[in-house]
Amino acid sequence: MGAWLRKKAVEEENPDDVPTGQISAVNIAAIIAEVDGETSPPEGTEAAEAASNTDVESTTTGPADLEQALADRQALIQLCLYALDRARSGGVVERLEHGLAGIGVRALRPDGERFDPAVHEAGGAVATEDPALEGLVAETEVVGFADHDRVLRAPIVIVYAKKAQ
Repeated sequence: MGAWLRKKAVEEENPDDVPTGQISAVNIAAIIAEVDGETSPPEGTEAAEAASNTDVESTTTGPADLEQALADRQALIQLCLYALDRARSGGVVERLEHGLAGIGVRALRPDGERFDPAVHEAGGAVATEDPALEGLVAETEVVGFADHDRVLRAPIVIVYAKKAQ
């Protein structure tokens, strides 16, 4: 499906989520207003919205441009992870995770899975007398992320361990 057709399909599905590479000033103002407990965005954002609603055209023409686009993608992913780590609003966290998932970056929360040192980082242990729980992830302390099959950041987890006698 061509870029124009994908964009058109997204516009028809949800016109406020058009992936232009930009977030309109009105949407940013609405998020800030929501966090501050206001019900409407501040006045004067209409001109900023019009300025930020321009379409982004692709001008990629060769391998160097592709390498630059991939480097830019990685930089944006890292910026989003940085923002996620500092976000105080559950809604902001959810929106960032949803946006990242849309490009193949998924959150890793392995609660209840078998601990795997190749994929998880142990941050601590909690004692258990239940042999069925031993070696399972009890809780995720720091969410990890994977870009498709490549781990960007291993989740830091608490693991059930056999209670000392």
